[in-house]
Amino acid sequence: MLDRTSTLFSHVKGGEGDYVSGGLRDFFLYRDLGIAAATHGKVIAHLVKANMPPEEGTGWHRHEADFQIVIMLKGWARFMYEDKETLVEAGDCVHQRPGISHYLFDYSPDMEYLEIVSPADFKSIDVEPVCEIPKPTPWTS
Repeated sequence: MLDRTSTLFSHVKGGEGDYVSGGLRDFFLYRDLGIAAATHGKVIAHLVKANMPPEEGTGWHRHEADFQIVIMLKGWARFMYEDKETLVEAGDCVHQRPGISHYLFDYSPDMEYLEIVSPADFKSIDVEPVCEIPKPTPWTS
C-alpha cells in the first residue's frame, strides 16, 4: 500500500510559474512543476523548452537516476542513445533506462518536453563518446 503521508498534494496551474534559465542546460529554459517539493526530493517533474539553437548539444553523458522519462509535447528532438539515433516527436514518450549513455544533439525551435526523473537531485556524468554525432539542423529566421 502507498504511504500517502510522506508526500504532499500539489497543483500547479498552466499559467503559474515562469520558464527560467539556470537549469541543467544553458540552451534550455525550465519550468518547475512543484513535484520535487511535494515528494520531498523523491521525484522531479519539469517542462523544458528550447531557448537557443543546437550548436554543441548536451555532450555524451549518463544520469545517476533510478527512473527517467521524456514526453515530447511540441516539436521534435534527435538523440543518440548509445549508437542509435532516435527521433522523438510530439506525442512520443521515451524511458531512459538508468545509466544509458546518450546525447541530445538536435531539436526544433518549438521543442518542449516534460521530463520526470527520480530522484529529484539526479546527477549527470560525462562519458566517453560512443560514436560520431550528426550535425544539427540550422534554425532559420
